[in-house]
Amino acid sequence: MAVGATSFPQRNGGLSAARFLGVVGLCAVFCLIVLLVTPWLGSTDVTWRNVLAGASPDREIFFVARLPRVLFGALVGGALATAGVLFQAILRNSLADPFTLGVSAGSSLGAFIAIWLGLETVVAGIPTTSVAAFIGAFLTILLVFFIARTSGAIPTFTLILAGVTLNFIFFAVMMFIHYAANFNQSYLMTRWTMGALDSADMGTVLGAAPFVIGCLIGLMWIAAQLNPLSAGEDWATSRGVDVRRVKTFCYFIASILTGAVTAFSGPIGFVGLIVPHTVRLVIGPDHRLLIPASFFLGSAFLVLCDTAARTIFAPTEIPVGVITALLGGPFFIALLKRRRGDLW
Repeated sequence: MAVGATSFPQRNGGLSAARFLGVVGLCAVFCLIVLLVTPWLGSTDVTWRNVLAGASPDREIFFVARLPRVLFGALVGGALATAGVLFQAILRNSLADPFTLGVSAGSSLGAFIAIWLGLETVVAGIPTTSVAAFIGAFLTILLVFFIARTSGAIPTFTLILAGVTLNFIFFAVMMFIHYAANFNQSYLMTRWTMGALDSADMGTVLGAAPFVIGCLIGLMWIAAQLNPLSAGEDWATSRGVDVRRVKTFCYFIASILTGAVTAFSGPIGFVGLIVPHTVRLVIGPDHRLLIPASFFLGSAFLVLCDTAARTIFAPTEIPVGVITALLGGPFFIALLKRRRGDLW
């Protein structure tokens, strides 16, 4: 047999090139179709002739309002779904999602503080609220890591407890800030916690895209090591996996991905739970397929949810976080009933 025909399976432990390209390619095509169709949908009809005809209202609606929002929604959905895959792998819990370890609460606390202090300026084209949200998320990432780290190891149970505890603490502080804020600030805080994509522009998309795509490419290099890790740390160690290094790398990548997109969109829940679990049920638990497939389907899922959010009651818009919560809540309950005591 030719070398070219066997090299891919040898490097990937039995995963054929045809299966990889077929599964990931199908997910990518579906995502592309969603991205091509959804910018044309909305409360105002636009035609391709007017969009391409130079200065026109249709062109402004398409290129300024809808296209950046759709592209940013794809990045957010892909990032949250990918982070969900990583957290479920390192925590060995299919009910874990990107917000399990307090990243969302830390990001929201940063945004609450910025709104409460009246910091409504723009730094290097980025709203101060988003900067404060990312700082809050990043500090939470470090805090959870150092609380959970014990003798060079990162016990899964301690990691979860640290995240859950900080969630409660941060939400208590946010309730105090919310109580002390004035009416306008209170409205902005409430709006932030719902999650939305309407503030995105092409600058946000172009700034976030290289970061998110770069993280995805980096994750593909260690995807194979997540398979034995999902079966247990002892098993992974016996297979030659550096468990501490892989868990640390995945924890920081997943948390930073979550914090980076949440800083602009606000907390959008359940994407990192619904998509990875659904994809795992369909294509299996191989992370070499699960990571890229979840990224593309997570992108498509959030874009479709946002399209529904801005068209169901048009011209009134619903925050996309409300749509994902309405879908994710019943899904989570069904998952709990299905899994019962077995959480992986």
